[in-house]
Amino acid sequence: MRFKKLGIGVIALAAACAAGLSIASSHREAPFITTSPKVDGTDLYMFRSYEGVAPDGTGGRSDYVTIISNYIPLQAPYGGPNYFVMDPNALYEIHIDNNGDANEDITFQFRFNNKLNNVALPIGTGAAQKTVAIPLIQAGAVANLNDANLNLTETYSVNIVRGDRRKGTVQPITKTSGSASFEKPVDYIGVKTLGNTTSYATYADKHIHNVKIPGCPAGKDVGRVFVGQRQEGFAVNLGPIFDLVNATAAQITNPDLKNAFAANSIQDSNVTSMAIEVHKDCLTAGTDPVIGAWMTASLRQGRLLSGNPASGHQTSEKTGGAWTQVSRLGNPLVNEVVIGLKDKDKFNASKPNKDIQFLDYVTNPTLPALLGVVLAAGDPNALAPTNIPRTDLATTFLTGIAGVNKPATVAPAEMLRLNTAIKPVQFADQNRLGVAGEVLRVGGLANLANAKDLAGFPNGRRPKDDVVDIALVAMLGGLCVINGDNNGLGLNGIPGVPSITSMCKPSSVPLGATSAAVHDGVDQALVPFLGSFPYLNTPLAGSQ
Repeated sequence: MRFKKLGIGVIALAAACAAGLSIASSHREAPFITTSPKVDGTDLYMFRSYEGVAPDGTGGRSDYVTIISNYIPLQAPYGGPNYFVMDPNALYEIHIDNNGDANEDITFQFRFNNKLNNVALPIGTGAAQKTVAIPLIQAGAVANLNDANLNLTETYSVNIVRGDRRKGTVQPITKTSGSASFEKPVDYIGVKTLGNTTSYATYADKHIHNVKIPGCPAGKDVGRVFVGQRQEGFAVNLGPIFDLVNATAAQITNPDLKNAFAANSIQDSNVTSMAIEVHKDCLTAGTDPVIGAWMTASLRQGRLLSGNPASGHQTSEKTGGAWTQVSRLGNPLVNEVVIGLKDKDKFNASKPNKDIQFLDYVTNPTLPALLGVVLAAGDPNALAPTNIPRTDLATTFLTGIAGVNKPATVAPAEMLRLNTAIKPVQFADQNRLGVAGEVLRVGGLANLANAKDLAGFPNGRRPKDDVVDIALVAMLGGLCVINGDNNGLGLNGIPGVPSITSMCKPSSVPLGATSAAVHDGVDQALVPFLGSFPYLNTPLAGSQ
């Protein structure tokens, strides 16, 4: 799409601001989606796989890209007896733009099927005996795929669509054995049903499927898929943040106080993850290694509810009509803390190539002003950078950073962008502040040649990346301070958008050097993760 005047900074800023305001992953971020948690997307991750890689970023699974989309926020581990099955009437999608035009070129579509096995028990004796259906989704201990003790089993299909998501060429992704039906593990009900954490991990690993992906280059068409419950991998001081930032300015600007005044509010909850690992050469087009991604969920346009449903599973609802998008997420927290309340449902229904409609939210972000209101005696200008329009945010989150993850040609749009040519970094050596952390470490974007880790947010997103802190630093002008008048952010050739050199100066940042030290009080690096696919940790048990 073509942007006019300030359009380029528009959408990215939604992402930038969203990222810049990233106070949490997108949990319950819009009015409508709170009524449909099964299609509420919470987080999107995309990164070069680092499972088994050597210190130089080669070997292991380094030639692959892992994409993880999370749904159903804030799952209480004890949330039975039905737990958190996916919606068989929904369409879950991951979209890839590999030519920079803000339209999908590849889409991975996930559909679910819930099968009621109708386990029943004989009750009574003799002539009084009747066989009666049990009220639980399990009738005993569970350890295997399609376990006989499961009263409800979930399977899913995955299609790959090349071209337009609705009009393109559709092909099924299959197991290497040929089946197009994939098993999903039951949620971690508790230790009596599924054993201890090690036992559940063994059970869940049986649901990691090796797959054949049609249309990929020869020898690069085998990947992996997993869908199942995981421990929430996002670190955030959630409750106090939305309580008008119930912390002091001194606390959030002092790095020594990280983990001293806040707790990770959501670490006692689970999410449902859809993870797919694909060879990087299957995702790119031509010679440009940069791809963009966003996740969506759609429901049928019409729904009829029965006042007298038949016996069975989920028989109360009949759906029909066109697919209607109700959830969208690329960079974290765009809709949650950037888009105005009146347009949150509209954003969830929108596509990246139409993001110019959200221009005002991006060029004139409200979050820095709100932070001033609640942290600086009601002064909206106390913490907000004065370089309006916020071109520093636009280039970082809307178009990508030149020399890092900016496509050769780009239509500015809100999506997660990854340079697949940048090698992965072993988990232990990852900079939790991603590219921003490397900018800080080497003393500015002009010195990125000395960087050791450019494989993190906003160049894609890894589980360990502390996107909240990264976004806060960017939102409050930290990149302007770090780079001074010679910013090196590379926002050039965009009609109507002032250059960052003229707009993004240390003098425009009220917090000064302190802006580079802003944090939310909790440390993403302390969250437990796996070192291998699907990377997010084994879920928490509903019962010990």
